[in-house]
Amino acid sequence: MSQNIAALTLLVRDYDEAIAYYTEKLGFVLLEDTPLGAGKRWVRVAPKGSETALLLAQASTEEQKAHIGNQTGGRVFLFLHTDDCWRDYNAYKARGVAFREVPREEEYGTVVVFEDLYGNAWDLVQLRS
Repeated sequence: MSQNIAALTLLVRDYDEAIAYYTEKLGFVLLEDTPLGAGKRWVRVAPKGSETALLLAQASTEEQKAHIGNQTGGRVFLFLHTDDCWRDYNAYKARGVAFREVPREEEYGTVVVFEDLYGNAWDLVQLRS
């Protein structure tokens, strides 16, 4: 049996602002943007070459809107692996990505926490070989 996680839902305020952030600031690829009717869209973005995508879901209820930017109660939400943490840190910082710290060395590698446009915390991680 073979399985993998194809997508994770990320609540967003607006499809277009989220697409712009993930493609322009983080360099992700827009994999799909399909209208579903009644203002809904099926929007998937992912880092180049990633098997797992983010499904950008525009919040439509007050309860959903209350969770934008806080899908994990303030904990780090997503872990973005890279082959060069400092390269990506410098590139993202130059594009206006908000970082909570500078990259630091841990036993497992180099890591830095950043926030997406809604305040969700991400770890950018370069694992040790």
